[in-house]
Amino acid sequence: MSRLSWSLAFCALAARSIGAQSPQPLAPHQRLAREVYRELIEINTVDSVGSVTRAAEAMAKRFRDAGFPSGDVHLLVPAGKPTKGNLVVRYRGRGGPGAGKPILLLAHLDVVAALRSDWTIDPFVLTEKDGYFYGRGTGDDKAMASIFVANLLQDRKNGWVPERDIVLALTADEEGGDANGVDFLLEHHRALIDAAYAINEGGGGSLRDGKPFLNSVQAAEKVYADFTLTARNRGGHSSVPRPDNAIYELVDALTRVAHYQFPVQLNEVSRTFFERTAALETPEVAAAMRAIVANPTDSAATAVLARDPRYNSMLRTTCVATRLSGGHAYNALPQTATANVNCRIVPTSNPREAREALARVVADTGIQITETIPLGDRGDAIPSPLTAEIMGPVTSVTHEMFGAAVPVIPVMSTGATDGRRLRSAGIPTYGVSGLFGDPSDARAHGRDERMLVKSYFDGQEFLNRLVHRLAGGKPIT
Repeated sequence: MSRLSWSLAFCALAARSIGAQSPQPLAPHQRLAREVYRELIEINTVDSVGSVTRAAEAMAKRFRDAGFPSGDVHLLVPAGKPTKGNLVVRYRGRGGPGAGKPILLLAHLDVVAALRSDWTIDPFVLTEKDGYFYGRGTGDDKAMASIFVANLLQDRKNGWVPERDIVLALTADEEGGDANGVDFLLEHHRALIDAAYAINEGGGGSLRDGKPFLNSVQAAEKVYADFTLTARNRGGHSSVPRPDNAIYELVDALTRVAHYQFPVQLNEVSRTFFERTAALETPEVAAAMRAIVANPTDSAATAVLARDPRYNSMLRTTCVATRLSGGHAYNALPQTATANVNCRIVPTSNPREAREALARVVADTGIQITETIPLGDRGDAIPSPLTAEIMGPVTSVTHEMFGAAVPVIPVMSTGATDGRRLRSAGIPTYGVSGLFGDPSDARAHGRDERMLVKSYFDGQEFLNRLVHRLAGGKPIT
């Protein structure tokens, strides 16, 4: 199917009545995507009990069967981690002067745990009902993984040759575990995934009353760090209490942390987010957004935005207590009390600065502050630049497919993706998918995770158009 006929078929399907009595037949590229989607969902890739390697092998077979040279299909398994395999596939472009470095398409194959007893359906069977695809990973992140695979396979079949190479990386342990695939590839196989920039998860569209409302591009994310606060004491018999008490000392320290607000620190991405989101907000919040962009020290504007926990988190580094432990016996004074403080650090700062700030706030030399998990040398995950090369095609495809009134808004994730690892390694990364959903129905990592069927196929078309425009090239006729 040519590129034009693909688009026409998609538009024809989308235009048909939603109220039809029977499902409309899928176009060939859509059937392929659904087949890949099902295969990935039904391979258990949970860190503790599943195998990402099985999923990577299954995708590698599809590429080899489609005629990709064996030298361009790499199954890479870390030593001693047989279930943590990664797949890297190179789609060769014409190359030549001015072609530029490759584009990296990144998606992780691992998923968080899902108990059958918690779900109303089997989480490891792709189930289509009520206009949704259900299953663990339908949103995070096997939708993008299956779309990337299916689109590249279809492109190969159609004879499309891009100007520049496209690299697909399907990786392990983004959700946790001890063998993160992006770290492994950067350390041991950097040449295979080196790219001008990467397209990743982390962004997506929002629906309001079932209609596209905005499309976000994740171009920055906060840095994750855990710190353990520890108070120690000689203890003693509980029948003879003393003013010095490890639990009280720790509680006092945590209270000071709870009352502390890190200073506002904006970057190019968060400034642009507030500038563009102001057009969608209430008058009071919109005015505060414009004011904070003009003057990040505006305390009145900060107070208004801080009422919303998400906006507050986008303004500054945040640190919050998440675990607590203390004492060793009911009838003894505590000898040790500990708490975990989880920090999400703005990309213009770093974990060392966050730890130093905690020490200043706690202001108690009796409280020891240590890294819960050694951070190592993470590097600076600086925001990815909002260049016209990226934002132009994202905006034009968004307006073509979802309407000129749908704004494209850069965002800084308050959570974490593997984009941070790539940015730290000098590969700008953009979270953009064209997958739209209702923000009030976010189920990633939760029970009965699901993806709108229409949104899935819209996302397939969106990513196909976007990658074609970024990579250049025309189909062979």
